[in-house]
Amino acid sequence: MKVWFQRVRSRLLVFVHDMLMIPAAWGLAYWMRFNLAYVPPEFIEEAISALPLVVVVVGSVYWAFGLYRGVWRFASINDLVRIALAVLVGTTLLLFVFFALNRMAYIPRSLPVLFVIFQIILLAGPRLFYRWLKDRRLDFSGGQRVLIVGAGRAGEMLVRDLLRNRRSGYVPVGIVDDKPRRQGGVLHGVPIRGTSADIPELVELYGIDLILLATPSASLREIQRLVELCEAADRPFRTVPQLTDLMTGQVAINQLRPVSIEDLLGRRPVTLDWDGIRTGLADRVVLVSGAGGSIGSELCRQLCRCHPQRLILLDHGEYNLYRIEMDLLDGPHPPALSRHLIDVTHAASVAALFARVRPDVVFHAAAYKHVPLLEDQIQAALHNNVLGTQVIAEAAAASGCERFVLISTDKAVNPSNVMGASKRFAELICQDMQARSDCRFMTVRFGNVLGSAGSVVPRFQQQIERGGPVTVTHPEIERFFMTIPEACQLIMQAAVIGRGGETFVLDMGDPVKIRYLAEQMIRLSGREPGRDIAIEYSGLRPGEKLYEELFYPSEGFADTPHPRIHIAHAAAPLVDGLVSEALSELRAAMLAQDDVAAAVVLERVVPAWRPRAERPDDRGMINEQAVAPGVL
Repeated sequence: MKVWFQRVRSRLLVFVHDMLMIPAAWGLAYWMRFNLAYVPPEFIEEAISALPLVVVVVGSVYWAFGLYRGVWRFASINDLVRIALAVLVGTTLLLFVFFALNRMAYIPRSLPVLFVIFQIILLAGPRLFYRWLKDRRLDFSGGQRVLIVGAGRAGEMLVRDLLRNRRSGYVPVGIVDDKPRRQGGVLHGVPIRGTSADIPELVELYGIDLILLATPSASLREIQRLVELCEAADRPFRTVPQLTDLMTGQVAINQLRPVSIEDLLGRRPVTLDWDGIRTGLADRVVLVSGAGGSIGSELCRQLCRCHPQRLILLDHGEYNLYRIEMDLLDGPHPPALSRHLIDVTHAASVAALFARVRPDVVFHAAAYKHVPLLEDQIQAALHNNVLGTQVIAEAAAASGCERFVLISTDKAVNPSNVMGASKRFAELICQDMQARSDCRFMTVRFGNVLGSAGSVVPRFQQQIERGGPVTVTHPEIERFFMTIPEACQLIMQAAVIGRGGETFVLDMGDPVKIRYLAEQMIRLSGREPGRDIAIEYSGLRPGEKLYEELFYPSEGFADTPHPRIHIAHAAAPLVDGLVSEALSELRAAMLAQDDVAAAVVLERVVPAWRPRAERPDDRGMINEQAVAPGVL
């Protein structure tokens, strides 16, 4: 309503101004015709009597040409052209009317030309002068005109910083906020001009170049709505960091960043018991397997904040291990560390390392995880994900380790693929080890992490950079998502609160459709889905499902002291000897390079999984269950 009133008021003032300029131009034209001297009375009388007709005819043409839709502050060449055309058409029409009425009596031949000239001067002159004044007063720094969304603490700090740094290149001209009590207010001299729903109109009305979102605590739906409004306004937009990153007490200009896909997926900020985490991990020897991977490397960075006595990095990838070592040593809290280029399936090397360093806490993140790739690589999947877990777990128990945390996946629940089934087997190994070891074994299960190696987000980014198309396997496929730092922090929290034997399940929020993810990533790149970048559905691939689950139906559900971490309790204990016998048979199958025998062992341990050859209608199953390419 406020924006509508401002617009109506502005147009009314422009209309009144132009109506006053018509008689002024009409009188000046007569005066100039007589050389700015004495005008005969008969001409003055005729000019006055014709004036109402002049105002009606010419004013109607002005209105028809839309001279009141423009904003004086942004008068341009197009506005001048529109004024000139309106003046020419209006004057020509007026002459036809006068000729029909009185054969243009007492209207000198030079009068129409002078009337046209004075109309253009009186209409265009004030517009250009007003723009010049505003440019001199507001844009002396040559900066972009900025609309700020949010008049809370972050908005106030942002406005203050922008005004204090005139050379920043940003000029705040307005604020919007959805709280009624803030409407009509002023923040450091910058007026609050409306609500977020008014963004598209305000952008046009005030010539906004850039929109800044100062809403760090906004919910998922609020962020999505604001982004849609900014996209409708067809202006670039930036956002301030999340609340968890605003610990310095200020919002600086250099903190502004583009809205990311993480913002649109709406993860609530994680609140951790950092005191408890540090108490549980400080002054401990901590070992991370798969330390060079997406999860492992971020976990190492987060662990540095807990000041471990020593951090042991274990990975079989030379470059990944080198990279994480350099990152940690160059970081703000470089730990005492050692790095070891070892394959987790090499039992002798792993046992020797554990006997030497004697870790107190082990985070086992080493695993193969690419779903379609592992479907026809069952021996590689089982060798790394199953036997590798057994090797690390037994070495931890033998060396007197206090806690062992297995990093698992939601694909281990009712698995339809080799990767998920192998991770479920790994979970059962930890349950079996818990029953016959003093070490506290626990599992942390969660869904997809944004930006992990081989995941859907980097793949979509590459496809968008190439100009498309972006490939999605199925219109209805959806996945749970969380950020890598969030997952790692919750893993550490679970490790501290675990007592042994638990399967912790991280709260993943609501699932997200991969189609929506693709559309939003295209929009964030400044393009329109379906118009600039096509989305193609490539069909479902073996072993992939439409929907993922976090719990087995038979598992009991329990809360923990942390609201984002839950426990899945097994409905029944493991059959005695099942895991150990299966591992022996699996090793024999590996030695014989027998895929079929390996699949038989996996099916017996994980009955929810079926080898592809045994599925009654493998092709039909695939058409009902899917995942986006590269989603891990």
